[in-house]
Amino acid sequence: MILPECHLRTCARILAAVLLLAMPFPARAVLGDSAASVLTDQARMKGTLRSVDHGAYVMHEITTTTGAVREFVSPAGAVFGVAWEGQFPPNFQLLLGPYYQQVQQAIAQQASEQPTRRRRGPVMIETPGIVFSQGGHMRSFHGQAYIPQLVPQGVQTSDIR
Repeated sequence: MILPECHLRTCARILAAVLLLAMPFPARAVLGDSAASVLTDQARMKGTLRSVDHGAYVMHEITTTTGAVREFVSPAGAVFGVAWEGQFPPNFQLLLGPYYQQVQQAIAQQASEQPTRRRRGPVMIETPGIVFSQGGHMRSFHGQAYIPQLVPQGVQTSDIR
């Protein structure tokens, strides 16, 4: 049986969407996790690791062919911030871990308070528990998130980028 061309295109689109959703996204660091997660993240992402000691924190950058994730680790060994840039937005559920729901709720609340606001464009969430911002456009996304209570004393939040 020969399928009509329009049916083949529909099947091809569905297959492409399924494959895109199944692709691993580059970001795996979890806010609040330990510094030991950096090597696990590097292995999972199959990227190159570069670490820079800034005194008050260590920045671990994992670079892949599609982008980079930076994890900011306090002297106490906790990931207090993450930043990303790349062709695709990261999987925020994996990136934010237990803070994902808090960001989702804040986005929903913003949408209900500003119903005329466009659904696309930069997102900025600032709560006592997490600060999150995401911007960019197709094939060029960037953003950062941090936990205010975990940011080491003397560190500027503008360094989390």
